Amino acid sequence: MRDETKTSYTRRDFLAAAGVAPFVITSVAFAKTPVNIISPNRSVRFSFQPDLRYSVSLRNRPVIENAKLGIVIDGVDICRDATVGKVTTYRTNDQYQWRGVHAKAIDRCNGAKIAVRHPQTKTDHTIEIRVFDDGIAFRYLLPDVGKTRVPEEGSTFVFPGGSTAWFHDFYGHYEGTHVKKAIDDIKDGEWAAPPLTIKLPGNSGYAAVSEAALFDYAGTGLQADGKRGFKGVLGNALPVSHPYDLRYPKEEAKRLSIPAPFAGAITTPWRVVLIGGDLNTLVNSDVINNVSPPPDKKYFPQGFETPWLRPGRAVWKYLDGGESTLDGMKEFSRLAGELGFEHNIVEGFWRRWTEDQIRELVDYSKKFNVGIWFWAHSKDLHTPESRQKLFSQLARVGVVGSKIDFFDHEAKEIIDLYNALLKEAAEHKIMLEFHGANKPTGQTRSWPNELTREAIRGMEYRSMTERSVHNTTLPFTRFLAGPADYTPVIFGERRRETSWTHQIATAAVFTSPLMIYGAHPKNILENPAADLIKSIPSVWDETIVLPVSEIGEIAAFARRHGKTWFLAILNGPIAKTVNIRLSFLAPGEHKAMLVRDKMDDPAAVAIENSTVKNRDVLKVEMRVGGGFIARFS
Repeated sequence: MRDETKTSYTRRDFLAAAGVAPFVITSVAFAKTPVNIISPNRSVRFSFQPDLRYSVSLRNRPVIENAKLGIVIDGVDICRDATVGKVTTYRTNDQYQWRGVHAKAIDRCNGAKIAVRHPQTKTDHTIEIRVFDDGIAFRYLLPDVGKTRVPEEGSTFVFPGGSTAWFHDFYGHYEGTHVKKAIDDIKDGEWAAPPLTIKLPGNSGYAAVSEAALFDYAGTGLQADGKRGFKGVLGNALPVSHPYDLRYPKEEAKRLSIPAPFAGAITTPWRVVLIGGDLNTLVNSDVINNVSPPPDKKYFPQGFETPWLRPGRAVWKYLDGGESTLDGMKEFSRLAGELGFEHNIVEGFWRRWTEDQIRELVDYSKKFNVGIWFWAHSKDLHTPESRQKLFSQLARVGVVGSKIDFFDHEAKEIIDLYNALLKEAAEHKIMLEFHGANKPTGQTRSWPNELTREAIRGMEYRSMTERSVHNTTLPFTRFLAGPADYTPVIFGERRRETSWTHQIATAAVFTSPLMIYGAHPKNILENPAADLIKSIPSVWDETIVLPVSEIGEIAAFARRHGKTWFLAILNGPIAKTVNIRLSFLAPGEHKAMLVRDKMDDPAAVAIENSTVKNRDVLKVEMRVGGGFIARFS
């Protein structure tokens, strides 16, 4: 695989590696003329100014206003007082296999590479920009100058007055609760963990800021300037999270706070803004994955269809009871098989077992077509020898995956650890999920053996209040970055004010190719809606966010897997009745299983079986924190 993040490309190399075709090639020097890069359908415009400021619009209405492009090298912003040289333009028009929100991703953009020189330091670099119908991305490329340099972030994102933002800080690393704030009320110094979601004023659309192709670099967070803007801040300079402070010595945090030096060429991750006129466009955006490198055929000869990659549903003994013993895990595997689930996640107590006992669990589980995953602590995997020891053992005994925990930082050293784990796990055909992790940044395209990661305040947080607001916010905030391991579906007290139906619907609204259920498998099997739960897939061929959706109030998704459609709705803190047109269904009659709230009992469901057509309108009544889910086949 040619890794764009580590290679200084010629134009010909870039076009060949990315599978793109040039549409206009210009090599003209300019000093005063803005460069406008317009998306293929002409709805999104990126305006690059000669003073290296930029703006972005959607259908001629502002998304980003007069923001700053910038990268700081050895304490100097080399975009300040810089001069602009040649512009080379290109386009992409491709599609590729995907996994999660939909089965095919579309990579279609207009791009430009702009040569920039900083006269004071005599530093040459390139700003690369891509403009898609549903977003923009830019990055900085610096050639090797034969000495070590220290980069820092200088890009900003400024939103129109009257916008609304949803974000959380870094206290819990990436496991926060999103707050809703008017952009004009956000104070100087407030922290925001990407993706930062924005609702633009006047119903003109939505945006979300994050990053992509995070390799050989520190992750980036955002800090408000009190003037409707946010500045990028690299991971070493972000606040130390409470989880990291709990688990690691203060000397480690101090060491990681030092910016990482670079020898050779520097290629930053892509700074990404997802853009859409509606929530459906935002949720279906492929921009983060489009600008991430494709998988290496050495490890994944059939891409996402490589046979040892196995998305699916999993049982997990942690939230809802069960024995932490070999026999207890054998029972979980048996019950997983009864549910038709594909995996069983085993926590750290597996380390008390002999290799013969591990093989006993693996062989027993295979009888039910269930794969075993083992938990590991990231602090034990910082050396190639320790990683080789773990992954070779897992491969030897037939364990298919590993859940690796407690990263809790975005310094370059920790990002390098993620990517080393992904590569070395792939060498042993081991799937991974990351907990205590940072946000997804496209690694799942480059390394499809990563099935999911946490980076979310999920069902593990027992004492969380207003879970219905949280759950109706997440599909349009955290999940925009990629899959998340929320461990949904709990029928006991952890669900707080949400109903059983709401809980079941989260499994169809939240995206995770490894969908780990929080409930004890026995409690799932005993639920009146077990037949429907067993049929919910972990990956989707098509997703439609329905217009009734509002961030923090209601999330309504129609999702297709094969010929079967699911309609899943999460309701927020106010009881609602909505009418849903079934126009997403194909013509003809469809057998429908409907699971509704019982209005007088949140710990119950009402089940109906009927026949519907695509011209029908379905009336859905939901209680506070309620929900709805239906299967059409």
